[in-house]
Amino acid sequence: MTHISSMLDTYPKDLGGVDRQKLADCIAACFECAQTCTACADACLSEDTVADLTKCIRTNLDCADICATTGNILSRHTGYDANITKSVLEACRTVCKACADECEQHAQMHEHCQVCAEACRRCEKACDELLSSLGRGASE
Repeated sequence: MTHISSMLDTYPKDLGGVDRQKLADCIAACFECAQTCTACADACLSEDTVADLTKCIRTNLDCADICATTGNILSRHTGYDANITKSVLEACRTVCKACADECEQHAQMHEHCQVCAEACRRCEKACDELLSSLGRGASE
């Protein structure tokens, strides 16, 4: 069991109908993606072709910031607002797709971009799965 799951399990109030596993998976994917994107941006800065990687670096840093923020918001449950949660998940899914698309353009030359693209795709999928489960829960 991860600390993320432990914290969700020990939360003193009811979390409502949220799928705890999807929530835990999404929080973990967000923080992993934030770290990976930060490291990829730094690796890009060390490349001899750094000028060709400007957009990749910018996208990495934007993605890292949004993923970290999303992970933080998903970790808070007091005063929960479904509209905020859904909006931040949609933003995270969007930036992860953009970052993965950008990194994939450089993946043949830079292995760190391939690793980053994979982390972004995992996070994009985790956000999508959590969003889908929230959508079902809200309509039931």
